[in-house]
Amino acid sequence: MPEPLREVIGKACPLEADDVDTDQIFPAQFLKAIERRGMESYLFYGLRHDERGNVHGRFVLDRPEFRGARILVAGKNFGIGSSRENAVWALTDYGIRCIIASSFGDIFYNNASKNGLLCIRLPGQAVRDLRERAATAKLTLTVDLAGQTISDGRTSVAFEAEPHIKERLLKGMDDVTFTLENYEAEIREYERRIPRFVIPRTPRSS
Repeated sequence: MPEPLREVIGKACPLEADDVDTDQIFPAQFLKAIERRGMESYLFYGLRHDERGNVHGRFVLDRPEFRGARILVAGKNFGIGSSRENAVWALTDYGIRCIIASSFGDIFYNNASKNGLLCIRLPGQAVRDLRERAATAKLTLTVDLAGQTISDGRTSVAFEAEPHIKERLLKGMDDVTFTLENYEAEIREYERRIPRFVIPRTPRSS
């Protein structure tokens, strides 16, 4: 299960691109990798590596001033494309816990909420302003999910968060724990109504 997320404090890193799809975030040739740990090696692989597979260091996340960034300020339509959850795993394995953009791919947005990655939608101009400030490599933000605010220590801006996603992130719940916590009574009632012959019996040991 993901760790509970109440707030994210860290350096903001600008990603000057719109329509970033999940194949750019996590290329298809690495989908056979099933261990979440180590997936950061494949994050934005085509943008970070040269033709020999070496990290060239020009991509923004590899620049010294942005290493260790926890907040990514992107453009519009971040995470469009396929449904691969690996894209979210690679971002969180790298250390990114919050992405601010004007819009997201729907499936990516939902996958993020199940894996401890907070996606915040802000108006386009507000995103551009944050990205411009982040480009100085001097912007540290406090993202308060409980209070639904983003602060730089002097000013703050409010953001919207869907109640079920907010609850899921604050409590660190995956699909199973979210379902059990919110629908346990309904599940028990359904199980009570199932005929006994439908429920498999555990064979007795001889």
